[in-house]
Amino acid sequence: MMKLYTFDLAPNARRLQLFLDYKGIELETQQIDLGALEQHGEEYAAFNPLRTIPALELEDGTLLTEVIAQVAFLESQYPEKPLLGSTDIERAQVLNWDHLLMISGFAAVRDIFRNSVKGFKDRASTGALPLSQIPDLAARGKLQLHDFWPMVDKRLGNSPWLAGDNFTYADIDLYCMVEFSGWVKEGIPDECANLKAWHERTSAKLA
Repeated sequence: MMKLYTFDLAPNARRLQLFLDYKGIELETQQIDLGALEQHGEEYAAFNPLRTIPALELEDGTLLTEVIAQVAFLESQYPEKPLLGSTDIERAQVLNWDHLLMISGFAAVRDIFRNSVKGFKDRASTGALPLSQIPDLAARGKLQLHDFWPMVDKRLGNSPWLAGDNFTYADIDLYCMVEFSGWVKEGIPDECANLKAWHERTSAKLA
C-alpha cells in the first residue's frame, strides 16, 4: 500500500492534495508537522534525507519526493479525469507551463516568504542546511512576481485554461501559487482581469 507523508497547510502539500481530491484518490497519510519541525526529527530525516513534504512511498518502497513525479506516477495509476494532458501536444503544454510556474512564479513567492518571515530565520531554504535570510532576495522575488502576473494574464486572455482548452494540473499549480502569494500579501493584481476570471472558474471547479 502506498503511503503519503504530508502537512496539509504547506503549499507543496496543497499542490498534491488538490490533485488527489479532484481525481478522488485516497491514500494512507501521515502528517509531518512542519511547524513543530518534525521534518528534522531523527526518524523522518532517516526516511527522507531531504526532509521535505509531501513524500510518497510506493508499494515497493520507492520514495518519490517531488510533487511533479508523484503526480505523474499517480496519473498513470489513476487515468480517469486526466490532468496531465490527453494528447502529446497537451502533455507538453502542461509540463511547459508547470515548469515555468515553478521557476518563475512559485520560486519568486518562496523567496519573498523565506527571506522575510521572521519565523524562518536561518531556514531560508528547505532541507537540513541552515541558510540565512537575504532581504535582497525577497525584494527581487517581488520584482519577479510583478513581472510574472501580466504574462499569465495575457495567456489566459487567449486560452480558457493555462495549458489550453482543458483544465489540467498546470491550473492546479497556478491556483496553489495564487494561494501562496496571499501569504506574502502579493495576490493577483486588480488589472489582471483574465487571471481573476480564471481564478473564479478554478475555485468553482475545485470546490
